[in-house]
Amino acid sequence: MGEASGSREPMTSSRERQERDTQQDDQPPASEPVREPTLDDPEVAARRREFAALLGEFRRTSVLVPLGDGPGPDEERGLLTADLGGIRFILAFSDEQALARYAVARGEAAREWRYQTVLGARLLDVAVPAAGVPCGVALDCADGEEGMVFPPVRGIVPDEAALDFDIDADRDAGDTL
Repeated sequence: MGEASGSREPMTSSRERQERDTQQDDQPPASEPVREPTLDDPEVAARRREFAALLGEFRRTSVLVPLGDGPGPDEERGLLTADLGGIRFILAFSDEQALARYAVARGEAAREWRYQTVLGARLLDVAVPAAGVPCGVALDCADGEEGMVFPPVRGIVPDEAALDFDIDADRDAGDTL
């Protein structure tokens, strides 16, 4: 036993070593700076394509849109909306099960939920601009990460309803003297 006990590492089990190695692997080296993704980054491009496909599918699909809580006949009631951060969202659901999950989450499962079936494109192109305030669509909002939000930005809603549309800049760009 020629080695002094002070120079040895304490005994560890294989599980402890595996946990330690895993923890070390999870940490990026301190010398590597975290890089910001750019618009031409392949991952960003792939996510944009994925979102464009989801948006196209939504536009072609009929969804359920509950009516608001107002009195009167269905044709006089507005669509159910929720406001978040100064933006109104029309609540839409892919099917009756998704609407039922929303009702349960609100504690209103026993209530009768009246709804209209509306094409996604009609919500984005007609209902959103008609809201008169910044407005988007929230699809299956009780489903966490499985839900989808279509914010009021160019490429999703008409330019006149988009928050990132600068009418003055676009008007000035078209002016020629």
